[in-house]
Amino acid sequence: MRAAWYEKQGPARDVLVVEEMPDPVPGPGEVRIRVAASGINPGDTKKREDAFGYGMAYPRVIPHSDGAGVVDRIGPGVSSEWIGRQVWCYGAQSYRPFGTAAEFTVVPVDQVAPLPRNVSMEQGACLGIPGITAHRAVHVGGSLNGRTVLVQGAAGSVGLCAVQLARRAGARVIGTVRTTADETTARNAGAQEVVVNDHDLTARVKAVAPQGVDHIVEVAFGANVDADIELLNNEGSIATYATDNPAPRVPVWQMVFKNIRLYFLGSDDFPKAAKIAAAQDLNAALEAGWSGFEIGERIPLEQIARAHELAEHPVRSGRIVVTI
Repeated sequence: MRAAWYEKQGPARDVLVVEEMPDPVPGPGEVRIRVAASGINPGDTKKREDAFGYGMAYPRVIPHSDGAGVVDRIGPGVSSEWIGRQVWCYGAQSYRPFGTAAEFTVVPVDQVAPLPRNVSMEQGACLGIPGITAHRAVHVGGSLNGRTVLVQGAAGSVGLCAVQLARRAGARVIGTVRTTADETTARNAGAQEVVVNDHDLTARVKAVAPQGVDHIVEVAFGANVDADIELLNNEGSIATYATDNPAPRVPVWQMVFKNIRLYFLGSDDFPKAAKIAAAQDLNAALEAGWSGFEIGERIPLEQIARAHELAEHPVRSGRIVVTI
């Protein structure tokens, strides 16, 4: 098969190659997917450049955890009903060396979801990490029916999924965006109120939610923690999946006085049942008419280095998808 991989970490153009390697064979409980589209997430580029200092977990890595395509082969113990089905997958390169930036990928069958008929392969390739992270961030603190949720970064990949999933959970959703240009994206995802995250953030949110906020989905914990605490009601909660500062100040006493719960979320290690529930709820949202992601760039596999560079330094809005 044709595949992209790296055997050392560094800048995309220095380490990524596209060459031939043997076709993978699914093992017990696995399926093989003929990949049509491969999604790029920040974690994929950070692994490639060793942003976290973990080094090479495997001698050769085919990047990208998310993708979509057609199941063409199954391993022992997998129902034959999967053969020929259009699917999306997640976790292909989570604790595994070979992801979706290839003509074929092999994943456990419980990390595969049917692709709804009204959804493109490009959309399916973008769902995994953002959608599953968003689902966990929305639901980790309990029921949100009738409660008020603030989604920081509501126009981002995780943010817009969180907005949609929180609405479907019965919450009133307020989204924050960096500029007014992002407001339409957040509203299309389902946010009833959208405010710009600037020095007047707390005043803006209090103006539309004078009763306070019950739960916050947070993309920049270090930058926003003070505002989050001020806006949260007693016994409120924060679910954070990213931070602008790797070692932020945590105002413990202010959180103690409000009995605030804080959840740190890393998608690779969510419980299996939570991931499966997320995939089901994301499919339900798409089948109900949610438009999903804007696709900003479609880049062929042969140009994967350029795709990584665009993911790191976007020139237009929307997701970067590698087409196979």
